[in-house]
Amino acid sequence: MKDSIYMRRVLQLAKKGTGQVSPNPRVGALIERDGVVLSEGYHSRFGSPHAEVDALNRLNGKSAQGATLYVNLEPCTHFGKTPPCADSIIRTGLGHVVIGIQDPNPEVAGKGINKLRENGIHVTTGVLPELCTEINRAFIKYIQTGIPYVTLKVAQSLDGRIAAQSGKSKWITGEQSRRMVHRMRKEHDAVLVGVDTVIQDDPQLTSRTGKKTVSKRIILDSKLRIPEQARVLQTTDNEQTIIMTTAQADPQKADRLRQNGVTVWPVSPDESGRVDLKNALKELGKAQIASLFVEGGSKIFSAFIQQKLFDELIVFIAPIGFGSGLNAFDLPPISKPAEAFTFSSTLWKKVGHDMMFQGRV
Repeated sequence: MKDSIYMRRVLQLAKKGTGQVSPNPRVGALIERDGVVLSEGYHSRFGSPHAEVDALNRLNGKSAQGATLYVNLEPCTHFGKTPPCADSIIRTGLGHVVIGIQDPNPEVAGKGINKLRENGIHVTTGVLPELCTEINRAFIKYIQTGIPYVTLKVAQSLDGRIAAQSGKSKWITGEQSRRMVHRMRKEHDAVLVGVDTVIQDDPQLTSRTGKKTVSKRIILDSKLRIPEQARVLQTTDNEQTIIMTTAQADPQKADRLRQNGVTVWPVSPDESGRVDLKNALKELGKAQIASLFVEGGSKIFSAFIQQKLFDELIVFIAPIGFGSGLNAFDLPPISKPAEAFTFSSTLWKKVGHDMMFQGRV
């Protein structure tokens, strides 16, 4: 019981690093002795001390001798941006380490646990493993596959339209839903849209919650049709905007965009001449983008679903009907319900006047 209570607090601490630590995992830590919490810490940003070291640094002169450290992910044993956490733990004289789950990173993967035990520290593992896995689901997929965790986000009318017949889509959902979407953007490493969405809606693709804007803005544009005056190209951090295109792009336009600070990546096309999604995801993974928030449009949503390249689908459904307009999905027909794509878990939630569906595959 005590271990679960402290681990839940550790997970609360880990969430403080949301949107700041990727491609590292979100990790919290707590040091306790005889029912008294001596210190707490968390990984606050990429390159900063890891949670365990942060908690040790916050002891403020108090001894850790014989105390218990709680951490949601196995302490690392390798040198990265910071020294190995396992070594720091061993030097302090901690007597017990309670770990949520083993680190899936092959450079760690049990080595931290073994090192602690070899140095006389009692180690307990598997405390609230489902919750500890959940908080770092994007990191786990990325570290195991090298490609980002992909979330599709759809805002639609009750009759399944993401835009009216005129092509207009502002605004389908209510203010509370839109605020939630901005928080979701902040939680991901990058937002992705197709060029048709840029041409039609002219979005900025930024987050208006807190100081952090979206780290990267990804636009799929096989023929480089993006207007050079698009708002997404007029930011103060244009280098965070990446246009993924193909050999069909006008090289002179590509050069002008690069001179404006925008990153233009040539990617091999698929059979239809569009940017190949599998190759695009591999390239994004190489750029250390561990989580991707896909916001449209219909062709993009459908391509990710048809190719089974998404991990999560979030749909905000507004209590309005358009009668006609642009469908959220353009999928090939199926002959029987058993052939429909399904989810391993689902959630429905009321958000203001809207309903939110969340499904994971």
